[in-house]
Amino acid sequence: MAMRVGFAEADITPPVGTHKIGWIVDIVSEQVLDPLYARAAVIESGGETIGFVQLDLLCILAEDVAEIRRRIAEAFGVGGERVMVSATHNHAGPAVASLGDATRDEPYVRALIDNCVRVFGRAMENLREARIGFGRCCEFGVSHNRRVIMRDGTVRTHGSFADPDALCLEGPIDPEVAVTAARDDGGRLLGAIVNFACHPTHHGPGGLLSAGYPGALAGEMKRRGVPVTLFLNGASGNLSTSDPATGGTDHSMEEVAGILAEDVGDVLKDMEMRDSVRLGAKSRTLALPFREATDDQVRGTARGAQRFVDPASYDRHMPALLRYIRERGTEPAEVQVLDLAEYAYVAVPAEYFVQHGLRIKEQAYPRRPLVVSCANGILGYVPHAEAFRRGGYETTFCAWSKLAPKAGDLLADAAIEMLRA
Repeated sequence: MAMRVGFAEADITPPVGTHKIGWIVDIVSEQVLDPLYARAAVIESGGETIGFVQLDLLCILAEDVAEIRRRIAEAFGVGGERVMVSATHNHAGPAVASLGDATRDEPYVRALIDNCVRVFGRAMENLREARIGFGRCCEFGVSHNRRVIMRDGTVRTHGSFADPDALCLEGPIDPEVAVTAARDDGGRLLGAIVNFACHPTHHGPGGLLSAGYPGALAGEMKRRGVPVTLFLNGASGNLSTSDPATGGTDHSMEEVAGILAEDVGDVLKDMEMRDSVRLGAKSRTLALPFREATDDQVRGTARGAQRFVDPASYDRHMPALLRYIRERGTEPAEVQVLDLAEYAYVAVPAEYFVQHGLRIKEQAYPRRPLVVSCANGILGYVPHAEAFRRGGYETTFCAWSKLAPKAGDLLADAAIEMLRA
């Protein structure tokens, strides 16, 4: 049976006046800088089907993923465990969840779910006999570990080495730019999937609606002859385009898109195409423990605590968070693996620290996993265990950082076990 691949995209730009998410405070949009999209890719090979839905949004809630999958399965016969729904973690989009003082925009989300099902259906309609290829390169000029270890052993997120107490960066980056692409029988590119790890925070604090650098990358790739480019963000919870080593110098989203587009173009030039690949899908849902929060953590006075933007917002929402933890007991989290031959896309529903992503890649060898964060739900930040001993923004107790220190390793262990199976 010949392999078939289909891509599609649909505009999901909200209207001006929509409330934004991603900056803790409530921000009302005033202008659309560039459009936001939902993009889909469907791959059929050997009687198996897998699919991807990528959104130019901060996150997607697990209950919304469940509804998208239910409707896709009902309409197109592709089971939910075979469909990955991920957000690029773009900080300049609409409020698809309640976060800090931003309140979820229910009408927008209802329309979003319709658009996700619709764009998946268009990808199914666009299925063509195709060959598929895989490639990668490394990029060290875009992503930077944003956590600076200080002389007292704490961490400052977005710290500066102009501070005489700054010692070193806490950890690595993941430089891998991984590309999956499909060409039709005539050699024409049908679309591509790009996996790279870095926070997209451009235009988060202002009134602009934007898709950030992932959207700019898709636009640049379209100008270079790739009709649809899905961007699947890697384990980027502690990675940023802002470089602490140079005083916080940054690239614009257009500059980031240009750098990554050059990388992807170079990969595409040397990519060997395959007539078929073995596909598979696995999924496991874990019950993750919450943090046992001390009084200092609740007040934001714990060692190394770092509250951003509006510290008072943390206090306003703390009673609801403590009630949520008490009533829930544990937090469900799905880990999904979509297999493509020796490659695999590993979906983790979190702002996952790069240390976890690299551990999955190393310990699953000779498999070649590609970690996708903010996929199939959102748990907030999931740092590595050492980070909790040092503090910093990402470990400071709040609604978007509430899980126990071992949660990240539990997610990684589940992924590695499925990859080895």
